[in-house]
Amino acid sequence: MAEGFARKSGWLAFSAGIKPETKVNPFAVKVMDEVNIDISNHIPQAIDDYLSDEFYLIVTVCDNAQKYCPTFTGNYIHQIHHSFQDPANETGTHENIMNVYRKVRDEIQIWMKKLNEEYLA
Repeated sequence: MAEGFARKSGWLAFSAGIKPETKVNPFAVKVMDEVNIDISNHIPQAIDDYLSDEFYLIVTVCDNAQKYCPTFTGNYIHQIHHSFQDPANETGTHENIMNVYRKVRDEIQIWMKKLNEEYLA
């Protein structure tokens, strides 16, 4: 979801995980579609694919990623972390899960606006 907001803001963004799924979570696709951002064609990548690349900003968005993320050997200017609840861990009814995804989506959107103000200004 963060990649979707970043790309909409004009960032050249790449998203990767420690254990990427084979496709983007359908709940994430649905809630992002609700705010007119299509992430259905995004392809989950492994963090190892990017470790030696150069970046302006490296961001981790969940505590698990920050804790287990390998060390980047490429050049980067900034590295930041923001802890969001991982909605993929949510259980319960379809509506309950959707509400958690919406909550996290909205939190990411607010946070991305702040990042844009700080790093794109």
